[in-house]
Amino acid sequence: MHEDHRKYFKFTKRAQLEKSVNSLIGIVEGITIDKEINEREVQFLRDWLDEHLDLKNSHPYNELIPAINSSLEDGVLTAAESEDIKWLCRKLVSIDYFDQITSDLQRLHALLGAILADNIITEKELRGLSDWIGNHEHLKTCWPYDEVDSIIVSVMSDKKIDINEQDVLKDLFSEFIGFLDNKTIVSPVIVKDQLITGLCSVCPEIKFEGSKFCFTGASSKFKREEIMKTVTELGGIVSADVSSKVDYLIVGAEGNPCWAYACYGRKVEKAVKLRKDGNRIQIVHEHDLHDAISDIQ
Repeated sequence: MHEDHRKYFKFTKRAQLEKSVNSLIGIVEGITIDKEINEREVQFLRDWLDEHLDLKNSHPYNELIPAINSSLEDGVLTAAESEDIKWLCRKLVSIDYFDQITSDLQRLHALLGAILADNIITEKELRGLSDWIGNHEHLKTCWPYDEVDSIIVSVMSDKKIDINEQDVLKDLFSEFIGFLDNKTIVSPVIVKDQLITGLCSVCPEIKFEGSKFCFTGASSKFKREEIMKTVTELGGIVSADVSSKVDYLIVGAEGNPCWAYACYGRKVEKAVKLRKDGNRIQIVHEHDLHDAISDIQ
């Protein structure tokens, strides 16, 4: 775990439990969404197990992990076994701790990653995902629900997936493969007026003098205080929170495992909304900020 996150982790043990189990539900839903399961998809589920082996003697993992291992003994996960796992997850963990939206978004993130676990997205999987989206309309306006919904409608308009559409789907879904490492998603696609763009700006032009900067997540290179000091020395202004007056939201490469979602937190969500409403704020990955600083220094 990143050093900057340790002081918060003790306050989020229940949140981590909710997050990991909701991810498990999403994985099971994702690899069974087309009613077919292959070896690479089963391995994606085994990866979740490997990530939680050190918790195998702690509740509720001491009940959950043996059940999953038993289901995978023959190398096959049947429909009945997947339903048993999902039922057990829901029995062991109450979603009342997080609201329904947070819980279902965590499931959606893991579901998307699991669909791409075998590196191909089929029409059957998209139809199954479309049904899931249709049954979770309470997630509207929450990233990436709207973007996934828009892409599915666009891709399935002719009832087939061509090579370019397969690439677009992979670009989006691949951002959720690495959900276990709590790294920041750096290039998720979003849909705006039917055009596909990136969440983080590509090769942004960063002006320091008089510009207002806000930071979220942990840096992979510097402590927060160090990077804020550098920005200030270059003429920038540091803001504690995102607002319409902020020019740049800098997203740390290490993300934050204490976020409710694996890829972003409240500040990014707020910045995305401001940008969709027409504000000028740019969401910038920290690597681009480092490059801009190096160019000046």
